[in-house]
Amino acid sequence: MTPEEFLGFLWEERVVAIIRASTEEQARSAADAAIRGGFRTVEFTMTTPGVLELVAETADRPGIVVGAGTVLSTGDAREAVAAGAKFVVSPVMDETVIAQAAELKVTAVPGCHTPTEMWRAHRAGAPLVKLFPAAANGPDAVRSILGPMPFLRIVPTNGVREENVVEYLAAGAFAAGFVRALFDPADVAHGRWDAVAARARRMRELAHSVARSQPPLIA
Repeated sequence: MTPEEFLGFLWEERVVAIIRASTEEQARSAADAAIRGGFRTVEFTMTTPGVLELVAETADRPGIVVGAGTVLSTGDAREAVAAGAKFVVSPVMDETVIAQAAELKVTAVPGCHTPTEMWRAHRAGAPLVKLFPAAANGPDAVRSILGPMPFLRIVPTNGVREENVVEYLAAGAFAAGFVRALFDPADVAHGRWDAVAARARRMRELAHSVARSQPPLIA
């Protein structure tokens, strides 16, 4: 899957399940629950035990696109892509990781919190920018940033919830990433995976209730 194909896929899917777990089995069960709930884009953080095995397993699932998060070095990016990751996400904006992703022909999603960081990431070649952490006035921030820079493809995470995903997407977010809001710590700790799957289904339905037309053009 080329970066262009991934952008088209994510524009249609709108939501990403972001998994950070303390055990490999917990992460595997979390991914299964999100996928049962309808998510087709899954991200495993590099801090998760057995992450490369999880990426490889999930990459083999039909119709599912898997990526790696917390990618902080070019080595992380290479390992993740070798395992099957089609996108690499960072909590920070690092030009060397963006360049490595381009060389590997996958999508870089650097973490940015200000318009300046987003502009720098865009100029460095990042097709998407991750709003991290999502601000308290997140939807307003997305709308304000897109005013002068409508070509940005902003993916807010770590602050997007069932209660505000519609507002984020209506404000112009390209897609939204769910972490704790999807994988409630109590549900994860007690293995209540049906509850996670039901929440995933509601989140995806809410995201798809937002009317929108064409994705942002490349500037």
